[in-house]
Amino acid sequence: YNLHDIEVRPFPVAGSLSAVDFAPQTGVTKHIRIWDERPLKTTYKQLQEFRLYYDFSHVNVDRYRFGDDYRQVMLSARELNYDQLPQTAKTWVNQRLQYTHGYGLVMSPVNEKGPEGLPQLFIQDIPPKASVPLAIDRPEIYYGQGTTEYVISNTKLEEFDYPSGSANVFASYQGSGGISIRGFGRKLLIALHLKDWQVLFTNYLKPDSRLMMYRSIQQRVPKIAPFLLYDPDSYLVVSDGRLYWMRDAYTTTNMYPYSTPTAEGYNYIRNSLKVTVDAYNGDVSFYVIDPDDPLARTYREIFPELFRDISEMPEGLRAHIRYPYHMFKVQAGIYQTYHMTDPEVFYNKEDMWATPKEIYGDTQTDMIPYYIINRFPELEDPEQYVLMFPFTPTNKNNMVAWVAAFCDPENYGRMIEYQFPKEKLIFGPLQIESRIDQNSEISQLFTLWSQSGSQIIRGNLLVIPVKDSLIYVEPVYLVSANSQLPELKIMIVAYQDRLAFAPTLTEALAQLFGGAVPGEAVAVAAARGEARATPAVGIAPMDELAGLIEEALRDYDAATEALRSGDFATYGEQIMELRRVLEELEARSRSSRTP
Repeated sequence: YNLHDIEVRPFPVAGSLSAVDFAPQTGVTKHIRIWDERPLKTTYKQLQEFRLYYDFSHVNVDRYRFGDDYRQVMLSARELNYDQLPQTAKTWVNQRLQYTHGYGLVMSPVNEKGPEGLPQLFIQDIPPKASVPLAIDRPEIYYGQGTTEYVISNTKLEEFDYPSGSANVFASYQGSGGISIRGFGRKLLIALHLKDWQVLFTNYLKPDSRLMMYRSIQQRVPKIAPFLLYDPDSYLVVSDGRLYWMRDAYTTTNMYPYSTPTAEGYNYIRNSLKVTVDAYNGDVSFYVIDPDDPLARTYREIFPELFRDISEMPEGLRAHIRYPYHMFKVQAGIYQTYHMTDPEVFYNKEDMWATPKEIYGDTQTDMIPYYIINRFPELEDPEQYVLMFPFTPTNKNNMVAWVAAFCDPENYGRMIEYQFPKEKLIFGPLQIESRIDQNSEISQLFTLWSQSGSQIIRGNLLVIPVKDSLIYVEPVYLVSANSQLPELKIMIVAYQDRLAFAPTLTEALAQLFGGAVPGEAVAVAAARGEARATPAVGIAPMDELAGLIEEALRDYDAATEALRSGDFATYGEQIMELRRVLEELEARSRSSRTP
């Protein structure tokens, strides 16, 4: 399982963080993910599907460079879902000849939300509109995750391209995907293979019409190389104006000597290959990323034209390779036992680790590994995209270590285990969840929001390393039973034995560390059109105090009015605003009394 290459380093977990560590120039808050894939997919569906037949089936996390700006983003492809077509529209012509492809994608930054608790979109709408320097010249998706049916393109009928207002835009396929129909003999063979006689009798086909089969990534790639094991998840990449799918492939065997087998039956696994699929043409390419794997070398000798070196992958795609989730999860499961190197400790299983627990929605579940851009000061390029995962002892909820697998090409495959000191308590995810449940203010807020047909969704709890310390971040969403449009309402942040919550991550950090995060809280307030006073040093002027008192009264009146009208969501927000203003008043009062 390649566990012997994991580097082991101490992680002191010092209590040295302050507001300065979250200033904009540090870039820390820019990379903290406040969106969970599951509620975000529902939000994308509500905001960007536009038509019944479009569908966002998966939301992926990736990173892009927009000029000098390095950002972690979430994105999803807008694919066709034939099941959602009205029954009257499910004709053979519609499903095979006209409704042939999805169109475009949605992309949003992981760390931003709009004033209504919705994501800020970098790429949106049809045709795609981008607020970042990222070209999309070929937004059509003929091959994807949900494209399971065969279609025939370049026929006498134009294909539906995308909706435009009350009308539709049509186009003809210009690519090289699929196989040409040619004459009657091939048409007959195709009809026999597909068991569809409409192919034989329709008058819409031409000799240069093209049949596209096996359009699902999950089906298409194994058809070419069925002897490999594939990651269940593929993810979308925008590169050089085109859309591509990337998927990880593994070499496995169950015959490695003296190796513990997994539940799937193999006892050796290497992520030796990266697979790319052009979403427009369907071209599939296999790239060898681990040339030292003997199985990959053997397959390459057998199929020399199929497997290419990773250096041949276009640079725009190579920048988006990542350490695969499935491989990391397998390694993490084995490492829970085999991190013990002392024979006596191993024999007695004294230091067994376990998968941490967290709360999603209102249900306790296993924590899953997550991608994050983190800073590693010891590296030449400190900002690294990694897949990380914390560990707890068996039958205990405190944390003992976290492991990071590097994704960027220059450090790809490198793994580091950061061990926590054994002499101090490091809170585990479930312990933080318990502290959130026990917080009276959060509990009251959840009770208010859960009334009138609304539902609270507690998103992924993320453990974020910052310098030599840890913070814990959990987003909370509010979903109306009527609209099913999740809105990000508050961010909960914990550090050591302290916990804070606020409408934005910046405000929560400001509460947690005793003051506004320099420069950033003011910018957020300005973006919301609010005149927020900045923390003062020394004696607070009377006009500033009077302004804060007036603001507190306005927040109180707004909260009272919202409660009277039954708008509990607005009531909760106004109460939190009132609390923030009162805390600022208290802080300024203390500063004015300081000699």
